[in-house]
Amino acid sequence: MTDRTTLLPGVNRRELLQVGCSGLLGLTLPTVFGDRTSAAQPTSGKSIILVFQSGGGSHLDTFDPKPESPDNTRGEFGVIDTTMPGIKFSEHVPHLAKRTDQLAIVRSMAHSDNRHLSGTHNTLTGSIQPFRGDSNEDKELNRGDWPNYGSALSYLAPRNNGLPSHVTLANPLIEGSLTWPGQHAGFLGAAHDPWGLNSDPNSNDFKVDGLAFPDGLSISRLRGRQQLLTRYNVQHGGLDNWARQQQFTSQQQNAYTLLTSGKVAKAFDIKSEPEKMRERYGRNKSGQTLLLARRLVQAGVPVVQCNMGIVQSWDTHTDNWGKLRNKLLPGLDLGISALLDDLTEQGMIGDTLVIVVGEFGRTPQISTLPGQTKPGRGHWAACYTAVFAGGGVKGGQVIGASDRIGGYPRTPPHHPNDLGATVYRTLGIEPHTTVPDKFSRPIRLNAGTVMDVLYG
Repeated sequence: MTDRTTLLPGVNRRELLQVGCSGLLGLTLPTVFGDRTSAAQPTSGKSIILVFQSGGGSHLDTFDPKPESPDNTRGEFGVIDTTMPGIKFSEHVPHLAKRTDQLAIVRSMAHSDNRHLSGTHNTLTGSIQPFRGDSNEDKELNRGDWPNYGSALSYLAPRNNGLPSHVTLANPLIEGSLTWPGQHAGFLGAAHDPWGLNSDPNSNDFKVDGLAFPDGLSISRLRGRQQLLTRYNVQHGGLDNWARQQQFTSQQQNAYTLLTSGKVAKAFDIKSEPEKMRERYGRNKSGQTLLLARRLVQAGVPVVQCNMGIVQSWDTHTDNWGKLRNKLLPGLDLGISALLDDLTEQGMIGDTLVIVVGEFGRTPQISTLPGQTKPGRGHWAACYTAVFAGGGVKGGQVIGASDRIGGYPRTPPHHPNDLGATVYRTLGIEPHTTVPDKFSRPIRLNAGTVMDVLYG
């Protein structure tokens, strides 16, 4: 059969493929909107905005400063009072210090994995990565991994409104040939992979490829194609098996719903925001990423992951204080503060849990790498901080405590698995729900404990 063979009057095979394949949209629809597995667990849960400090942000230089510690651990930053008596922050998060009444600061996060890739997997999935070896290549993204949060939601509570369950902004976590784990559906399969964006929402020419119609294609014309395709699918049963193998039917319908509803396109139209609101978040990639996250949640996307920088942006072995002061903290501080204010004003704060966390913290000890002149801090999973707000969290509290130099928890620790259990409960999923692993064996989705202390 050639491309010009007529399958229906006025329709050739090439046109069928244009309608059926993701090329029509410029999106990877087979991995974003693939056929959903049915599950008898509807959800009426809340939404999550996970603000990820890739590389591991320094708890000691932000939310758990130690001004009385020795010189070789204290660091260069001063501390400031917050709105809550007795709670002090670094001097370089002044906007968040004014909103401490909204924050629950967990200073006793801890685990035992100082590796970026596997530590990221644990944070983004709520489960420890299966061991496949010690090299970075052994730990990169793999279909044997656990699913990230939105992918599990997609599996357990399939959506039929044309919206993805999980969107990652504004760049994937990739360095060279290595792709960080925890960014897709793992053993649940590509049909439940999240949608990842690789575009700067602060750019003047920001757009999401595929959310605008191709030249010459109108909604009415697309509807005509959809009706034609429906007739074709009914009349040409001889190719049904082939079409099912290509997963065309469900993807065509989801693509059609996506384009004609306009929900996603409208959410990504960040230029429609008043300039005053955009300035409020900060005219930088971090701030506009967080504004875009609010728009997506408002449109109905339940899980939005905001990567604060590229892979290892917060991995400050060198020039820790210069990078934090000049590049990393200003956007985070202003952007998160604006997000909390905006969610409150929009009436969304009670239904949106905001989490700020990295895969680990930084060493109490200050060190200088060989050949470098500016000191920094190394990887430190034994104790670090996560910040929670919204979603019913009781603000104005510090949960747990680290020791005198911020090296180890001196109260019972909270594991990334517990963070994962809390995310799942927020989304309306029982963390101990069973799902099939890659061998179709039933296993618990999560082995953590919900952090009920967050809710007072």
